[in-house]
Amino acid sequence: MNTCLSIAGSDPSGGAGIQADLKTMTVNGVYAMCAITALTVQNTLGVTNILEVEPAFLGQQIDAVFQDIRPAAVKVGMVSSAGLIRVIAQKLRQHGAQNVVVDPVMVATSGSRLLESDAATALREELFPEAQALSGWEIFAPVDMERAAQRIGDVYGCAVLCKGGHSLNDANDYLYRQGQGRWFPGRRIQNPNTHGTGCTLSSAIAANLAKGQDLETAVATAKEYLSGALAAMLDLGHGSGPLDHAYSLRTHKED
Repeated sequence: MNTCLSIAGSDPSGGAGIQADLKTMTVNGVYAMCAITALTVQNTLGVTNILEVEPAFLGQQIDAVFQDIRPAAVKVGMVSSAGLIRVIAQKLRQHGAQNVVVDPVMVATSGSRLLESDAATALREELFPEAQALSGWEIFAPVDMERAAQRIGDVYGCAVLCKGGHSLNDANDYLYRQGQGRWFPGRRIQNPNTHGTGCTLSSAIAANLAKGQDLETAVATAKEYLSGALAAMLDLGHGSGPLDHAYSLRTHKED
């Protein structure tokens, strides 16, 4: 069975973080594993506390996975400190990890900051950045997304997916890779339950890569999956993560 590892924080409400990642990967047909970077106190309304694991302990978790069940793809989510970021980068290089998808979670959907100030530099140097924060440009229009993605991709030598979910009129995403760009059009879904959408999209992309899909197909399939999850409009309380919607969709289809 295809395997996928998520390196991220835990969300007790189940809508984001490790919990959302594991659900997404499972529903998308891969064996999901995890290495936890932090415990959080959060729900769909916000994040109130974070308890990090020791960097060495995180490294041991990653070693345990690679030494036994090697992942075909890796998703990196919330990593709040420079020490944790450096350990992740070191371990991924040590184990020769492939198909690494980095979702640089700096600020939660609720607005809560999840990245320490000194960690931003480590993120840029060791992993990859969040478009507006790392490119140095404010993003107001599609041309800004293209320019930011190109700058990040050229500087860090990686493929960049600049998400348009926060745009006013659409949900178009832009993928830049090796000098070429492609837009993935999407319709904006008026759903207030957006907790964990970034986790869901990045995990779905990683799962698709683990199954052997090329990058463009993986992005397109993941985007379709997330749109379907949001369109289900399931509401579990004040708000809910899209993975709960996704399970509702998957169960309905299977039934």
